Amino acid sequence: MSGIPHDHYEPKTNGEKWLNSRLPVVGLIYDTIMIPTPKNLNWWWIWGIVLAFCLALQIVTGIVLVMHYTPHVDLAFASIEHIMRNVNGGYMLRYIHMNGASLFFVAVYIHIFRGLFYGSYKAPREITWIIGMLIYLMMMGTAFMGYVLPWGQMSFWGATVITGLFGAIPFVGDAIQTWLLGGPAVDNATLNRFFSLHYLLPFVIAALVIVHIWAFHTTGNNNPTGVEVRRGSKAEAEKDTLPFWPYFVIKDLFALAVILVVFWAIVGFMPNYLGHPDNYIEANPLVTPAHIVPEWYFLPFYAILRAFTGEVWVVQFASFITGGIIDAKFFGVIAMFGAILAMALAPWLDTSTVRSGKYRPLFKWWFYLLIIDFFALMWLGAMPAEEPYATFSLIASAYWFAYFFVILPILGVIEKPLAQPETIEEDFNAHYGKADADATPAE
Repeated sequence: MSGIPHDHYEPKTNGEKWLNSRLPVVGLIYDTIMIPTPKNLNWWWIWGIVLAFCLALQIVTGIVLVMHYTPHVDLAFASIEHIMRNVNGGYMLRYIHMNGASLFFVAVYIHIFRGLFYGSYKAPREITWIIGMLIYLMMMGTAFMGYVLPWGQMSFWGATVITGLFGAIPFVGDAIQTWLLGGPAVDNATLNRFFSLHYLLPFVIAALVIVHIWAFHTTGNNNPTGVEVRRGSKAEAEKDTLPFWPYFVIKDLFALAVILVVFWAIVGFMPNYLGHPDNYIEANPLVTPAHIVPEWYFLPFYAILRAFTGEVWVVQFASFITGGIIDAKFFGVIAMFGAILAMALAPWLDTSTVRSGKYRPLFKWWFYLLIIDFFALMWLGAMPAEEPYATFSLIASAYWFAYFFVILPILGVIEKPLAQPETIEEDFNAHYGKADADATPAE
């Protein structure tokens, strides 16, 4: 499975040999959990197991919730109340599902920014990175459609605003919007379509996760130094790696247990903290909420969407050279999806020959500013579309694009990186000390 030399599964009993010759599933599992892993991985590498847990949690709780949910505009809100009040443990299942989505996005954002800092997107892991970004897009689509299902005020109007963005696409926008909604406006056909896709997409995500794991098991895992595992011989590889089981599995499970303590505390004591009050009111097409805002994990890109108004010179210039085809609304849609595309293009925008940001002093400051910028956009996305928030949103959006399309390419040319360790073993020994092979246990 991997290019790193290691022991592969060898069936021993006749039963194992029979199964392995027909369906080598045991060997596949063995090679997966025993994969040689860089032994200097730090705590930023524990979020993969959290993401896997969240995906399983959302699928299991979602399947049970579907058994009691009715996807009809006249019954959806009441069916949610039925789950909360009458189904045994229904309130807990729904709270776990609701807050599980937030934990999912917390984990995926940390996972993405860790990859951006340590250069996990660089060769030979570009495909792994692209698959990860596809998973993220699938997550966003699934979460948006799931937010519509309770059929509260924010569900209805959020769906109206977001699906309205597709109508901004020149020439084909209206047709796409009508196809997506199943009619001229958000109604029962929309709810049915979103319910169907919300149920389907997690299984698509699960398939992409399998491909994602397969991809990085083929290229090997990145690590904090960015230095590759030595592949000359099995003996050299063993100096840089440890088997995933039991060393990293136990570490990951411990981290997951700590995170779940916090998660269960939120589910038990403040389950509605991240929910919007308006979504506990049944949807009413005749009453528009004062401020329509999406869930917190969409806010940074929602802020970018709203930042580019008709008064912004870039929008005016784009409109002028396209003869008015690109207006402010369509430009905002392009900017929103372009912000995600910028992350996906990081493998080709980063020109530095050094993989890890740990050894790039200038890069660190610009990257830390990007993290601050991300949180600023998240806050601005929840604010009204008025001054001074509009100006701040434009500045924060400009930095997001400047980081990927200007700063990253230039830094690779002008930056002088620090000295890197020659091997992963050298970095490990520098942090934890070299093991004394001749040492004997104290009597």
